[in-house]
Amino acid sequence: GKRVDYSGRSVIVTGPELKLNQCGLPKKMALVLFEPFIIRRLKELGFVHTVRGARKMIEKQSPEVWDILEEVTKGHPVLLNRAPTLHRLSIQAFEPVLIEGDAIRVHPLVCTAYNADFDGDQMAVHVPLSLEAVMEAKTLMMATHNIFSPSSGKPILTPSQDIVLGSYFLTLDPPVKPVEGKRLPMIVDADELDSAVADGALKVHDWINFINPDYQNESTVFGRADKKVIRTTVGRVIFNTIWPDELGFVNFPVPKGKLGDLILQTYNTVGRVRTVTTLDRLKDTGFKVATLAGVSIGIDDMIIPPSKPAIVKAARKRIDEVEGQYKKGIITEGERYNKIIDIWTGTTDDIAKAVFEELKSNGGKDTVNPVYLMMDSGARGNKQQVRQLCGTRGLMAKPSGEIIERPILSSFREGLSVLEYFISTHGARKGLADTALKTADAGYLTRKLCDVAMDCIIEQFDDGNRDGIWKYAIYEGDDEIVSLYDRIVGRCSSNDIMNPLNPDEFIVKNGELISEEAARKIEDVGIERVKILSALTTRKKVGITALEYGINPAYAAMVERGASVGIIAAQSIGEPGTQLTMRTFHIGGIASGVLKNPEIKIRTGGKVVYKGLRIVQTVDGANIVLNKTGSVQILDQEDREIEIYKIVVGSVLTRADGEQIEKGEILAMWDPHNIPILSEKAGRIGFTDMIPGVTVKRELDESTGRIATVVIEHKEDLNPAVNILDASGKMIATYAIPTGAQVAVNEDDEIAPGTMLAKTPRQASKTQDITGGLPRIAELFEGRRPKDAAEMAKIDGIVSLDGTVRGKKKLLVTDPETGDEEAHLIPHGKHLVVQVGDLVHKGQNLTEGGADPHEILEILGPSAVQDYLIAEIQKVYRLQGVEINDKHIEVIISQMLKKIRITDPGDSDFFWGEQVDRFEFMSANDHISEAGGMPAEGEPVLLGITKASLETESFISAASFQETTRVLTDASTLGKVDMLKGFKENVIMGHLIPAGTGLPAYRNLRIDTLGAEMQQLTPQEAAERIEGVVLPTPEYNSEATEGAVPDADAVEEGTVTTETPDEEVG
Repeated sequence: GKRVDYSGRSVIVTGPELKLNQCGLPKKMALVLFEPFIIRRLKELGFVHTVRGARKMIEKQSPEVWDILEEVTKGHPVLLNRAPTLHRLSIQAFEPVLIEGDAIRVHPLVCTAYNADFDGDQMAVHVPLSLEAVMEAKTLMMATHNIFSPSSGKPILTPSQDIVLGSYFLTLDPPVKPVEGKRLPMIVDADELDSAVADGALKVHDWINFINPDYQNESTVFGRADKKVIRTTVGRVIFNTIWPDELGFVNFPVPKGKLGDLILQTYNTVGRVRTVTTLDRLKDTGFKVATLAGVSIGIDDMIIPPSKPAIVKAARKRIDEVEGQYKKGIITEGERYNKIIDIWTGTTDDIAKAVFEELKSNGGKDTVNPVYLMMDSGARGNKQQVRQLCGTRGLMAKPSGEIIERPILSSFREGLSVLEYFISTHGARKGLADTALKTADAGYLTRKLCDVAMDCIIEQFDDGNRDGIWKYAIYEGDDEIVSLYDRIVGRCSSNDIMNPLNPDEFIVKNGELISEEAARKIEDVGIERVKILSALTTRKKVGITALEYGINPAYAAMVERGASVGIIAAQSIGEPGTQLTMRTFHIGGIASGVLKNPEIKIRTGGKVVYKGLRIVQTVDGANIVLNKTGSVQILDQEDREIEIYKIVVGSVLTRADGEQIEKGEILAMWDPHNIPILSEKAGRIGFTDMIPGVTVKRELDESTGRIATVVIEHKEDLNPAVNILDASGKMIATYAIPTGAQVAVNEDDEIAPGTMLAKTPRQASKTQDITGGLPRIAELFEGRRPKDAAEMAKIDGIVSLDGTVRGKKKLLVTDPETGDEEAHLIPHGKHLVVQVGDLVHKGQNLTEGGADPHEILEILGPSAVQDYLIAEIQKVYRLQGVEINDKHIEVIISQMLKKIRITDPGDSDFFWGEQVDRFEFMSANDHISEAGGMPAEGEPVLLGITKASLETESFISAASFQETTRVLTDASTLGKVDMLKGFKENVIMGHLIPAGTGLPAYRNLRIDTLGAEMQQLTPQEAAERIEGVVLPTPEYNSEATEGAVPDADAVEEGTVTTETPDEEVG
């Protein structure tokens, strides 16, 4: 960015008296910023005749100048920008209101978008000069147009802090319940209520009977049409005066989240203009009530639960038991550590529960506890912070991420001991260091994303392409984290979606937008997955079509032609990146991460069917699962699959194959601390390659006096294994024991089926620190191979081991039908997650480790790697509670899969191993096929975003990104020509960018005078005769019409003027 004229900067302060479209501008700043306008007006009015005279007059600050300043600033918006400008909403337009003083005043509701607060932040002011710039600022950039966040489509003008507190204070359930049989005062309308409150006859939290304004009105959203009188509180009646009548009477507590829903509902019900006025009313009422409520916190409000000492005592008793088990040698050091951490985590949760119960009842008083009020409303503080204030700080992590065994049992109210204080400094310092370092990383990531997706704009409305990708709900364990509704609403369907309960009924036709209604219906009728159009399956060389993108989340309307969706995607992914970086800072290094439930509960009942499970029955009749790759299906009456559950190795199943199970019953349970290796058969134990000091170490546990056998890292071609022998001594089964496992049987033991032969402790829990955060996102977008990638099966088949090659285990996967064989060399010390004889599927992990996206692409193809990347990226953001629409990630990933590597040039001009553009490859092959030649063959390549940016056709864009010298020398050697098609090249050259209002189709509109024969044509035909006119598709004729539309009245005059809709003036 360059410094520009007519700009200034100053500190910001809050301006609660402003309307949403206003900002307070200090008069001194305005005088300088609007100088040329003032000079022109002074000359027009005849006060001065020369510019120099006008300047003198302005310097003297004579009274006429102030009047003229008021005049020229009226209706002339200014742009406010707060650095760092991470997304579109960091620059918005406001009408200036001239104020005394030196600070800019900002409307409180736009702070979320700017990420601003009033502790000394500064903002820059810019003045749009030309008429076009002023029009564009007014029609596109006004704060009143930016209600929704471009990344998720949720309202970004949701109030926070005081306003939330005020709204919640009005609507909360009063702690004093109405007395049965006592008559409540009857109130007719809000005006009567106001006078009663003013007289002191009623208080905000008094119960009243209120004449229902929604009686017999079925059209409201929240109202009850069946009751003449409703029981409510005084506060709720006041709260309802804010909202439009169409919403109905809101008769429930409204914390921050519900407030967001109300705003969204208001927008959907009464439209943008009335939503904005409602928001201003909400702001005024919220601040006023928060002030009058006088909520404040004292040390006594942080109530310590009386049950805390007992909970801690019980935990200490359990810990003594664990220590005892360890000393007797029943459990290993790792298990002891894990169990202790679990006990303390559970204890912390129990204390937290006690804290919230205590605060909710405010220690048995009939008033609301202010600490609880602030937390519950979402105004300030979260459960973790309140737990630390009143309950206990809990477990802390070392800088390395390991959890310190000794928790901090004190709360902040009780005060920390010196040791406790010292332990907690780790987390605090780490948080501060992280914040400083990672802000830069987030900025760099945004820059790389912008560069790769820059040229992705909406090229046309529809090109007839109906390829798509499947979307389904996302589950984690039993909980649905993202519903199907959220994943498909606002996208376009790639095929006809029929109602399975009524096969003739279309829910959505192919290529049609999936509205909220349709999405809800799809969920209701039980459709599990939906195929939608996506940027990932586009057929366009540059950009994508509007149908492939769907709704623009920022405007809740179909995306328009020329919208720069690539930049929007980059900003939507990069902007929360800074939050990812800062998040440890908020948790303050507390060990979070609750142990996953070691059981499977059924969501819907049905018949249990085992799929690919190896089962053994123990002596007491329990079914134990022996392999990792199996699953259990639940079928309905017609034997259709309703659900499928992955089963953990070592699980005990509660139902046999073919039995029925009811909803909510437990299907499987397992040990959360160990991964067992179990015997399938009965027999005698024999050992192979168990050599003390080489492959195993016999540890004498000094505290217990017992000897434990643990497999250690070993280099030679040795494969420690436990064998099962029959009576004649013949080997009937063998189990390879991985490094780090503890052998649980002795040689010559006689065992029953299902006996545990060895156990590997599950990984000790580390805090899920930022490494999940930003570095993980960068790793995924750069397509890096993980450090210890897992080996993947390349074909379906049966697993077998075949000796060792060069010190590595040789594992074979053999397809029983075709006899195909794939060999994998696996280094020692790598855990195999499959066993000999298991059936594995293509793309399944054979060893532990992270998945390598390049392998997934090679083995399973592009759609699998797209799914993997979207899921993994979303996982990181979801962990931080950040919501991003899938379509943004799809846009970026589509840019990463643009290239194809030639494996066989055929009759084409390509070289072997050359990387070419997917579309060049396809068109070249089409030509060759038409001519009857041999088409080229190639495989898709996954490029990281840095690589992909450097591979762009424009050398100006690539040079301004990275490796400038190399890019420019290459370009000059090859004599490249830059056609100035993209954004960056044009910005560098000082041209308009080819998107939005600068789209060539809009720039080249012209008015033609038509001859007599044109007068007889319909407007539709007339428009088709004019070049450069884009007609809207009739079905989608929304307010923001696509392209320009001929003016019907003008046809009779003999000229057709083509108007551009006001959204796209410029």
